[in-house]
Amino acid sequence: MSHTAHIRSHRKPRRSASTIAMRTGVAGGVLSTLAVAGASGAAHAAEPVTQTLELPTLTADLAAQVAQSADVTQQAAASYQLQAERDAAAAKAAKQAKTDLAEAKKKAAEAKKKAEEAARKEAAERASRTAERATLSASADTGSSSTGAGSSTSTSTSTSTATGSVAAVVSFVQAQVGKAYVSGATGPSAYDCSGLVQAAFKQVGISLPRVSQAQSTAGTQVGLDNLQPGDILYWGGAGSAYHVGVYVGGGMFVGAQNSSTGVVQKPLSYDPPSGAVRVL
Repeated sequence: MSHTAHIRSHRKPRRSASTIAMRTGVAGGVLSTLAVAGASGAAHAAEPVTQTLELPTLTADLAAQVAQSADVTQQAAASYQLQAERDAAAAKAAKQAKTDLAEAKKKAAEAKKKAEEAARKEAAERASRTAERATLSASADTGSSSTGAGSSTSTSTSTSTATGSVAAVVSFVQAQVGKAYVSGATGPSAYDCSGLVQAAFKQVGISLPRVSQAQSTAGTQVGLDNLQPGDILYWGGAGSAYHVGVYVGGGMFVGAQNSSTGVVQKPLSYDPPSGAVRVL
């Protein structure tokens, strides 16, 4: 027996080919399983990373869209408000324009009415004066043919024959000749017709009514062919006279005629009166 027989061989025992193949297959299967598991684990591990990366991006896009939508909404609201304000201003302006137009039409109508009334009144006065002049002219012609020169002596009385209160009245009205005519004025710088007559008789202590209608009935009615200085002449009917003056003798009278002429001294033929009253 060899002296080494009791010592175990340091060489590993040889494995059979089948054993090696089996072990190789097992190892390969294990490695494949690990590879699949690793791939699966890697896939599962990658998902949270992808979600984590995409979430902020989606959130930022959503915030931008919300902000953009809010801006558009705000702009639309501002546009609607501006349009509403414009519509309100336009409606207010239209309403005011309508009111102004109505007021202007009303004033125009009133002015037209006043002008028509003034024109009618002036036409009536002219017609009345024309008719009265024709009547007076006819009366004068009749009087002249029947009485001759004697009828003219009563209206040709000179102012030199006036004395006392009559002279004071005549002197006063003649002193006012050239002053202005102002409707409603009673002196001393301006008069209307009845204001002048009232002021003249006030100088001698006689208080006359203020208006021509009342002054035309304030004294005794006298004929135009029997006038004396100081008589009050009137134009129109007694009690409805529209103008008065004072006879100063010599076929002349003094009166505050109108705003164009003022206070004047004129012959009776300039504007023949309708009648006369005597208070002195």
